[in-house]
Amino acid sequence: MTKSERLAEQLDWHWRMNLRPRLDGLTDEEYFWEPVGGCWSIRPRGTSAAPMSEGSGEWTMDFASPDRVPEPAPVTTIAWRLAHIIVSCLGYRVGWYFGGQDVASETFAYAGTADEALKQLDEMYGRWNAGVRALSDADLENLPTVGPERFPMENRVLHVNRELIHHGAEISLLRDLYRWQGRSRTAPTMTFR
Repeated sequence: MTKSERLAEQLDWHWRMNLRPRLDGLTDEEYFWEPVGGCWSIRPRGTSAAPMSEGSGEWTMDFASPDRVPEPAPVTTIAWRLAHIIVSCLGYRVGWYFGGQDVASETFAYAGTADEALKQLDEMYGRWNAGVRALSDADLENLPTVGPERFPMENRVLHVNRELIHHGAEISLLRDLYRWQGRSRTAPTMTFR
């Protein structure tokens, strides 16, 4: 295996074995579920209560510039977290490093359904994974020639791997909390053999 294949495989193993299977069956109700008040989410255009909203379509993402993010930062929904992965973690970098259509949060058409978001995620992940696998060892050592990031490409790949694992775990936890909401707090009886 080349270095780029090993880096791609690190994330792809997590994608195939953990994250993507955990997203199967995601409903719109879960996608938009707000576990606490004041969550940031993906919302119909014109309905955001966040300091800003971004997006070009019927749905926009709650957002704030760094100097306007509330303290503490709001809890975000599965919809928001998927959009963050699709656009900020993968989309920007797919456009910068691997060509094709540039992705920008201001002009992205955010998904109004869980199914649509998962299609966007699958497409963007596929483009990222293919791009990483095509990198040579020399490519990984070089600084990118496009985009604002000035770190060796290997650093960028590892950063995206961390981001997807981190945010994927958050989404998985939100799904667990959604499924368990309203159930008894009594611990289940366990039998050991």
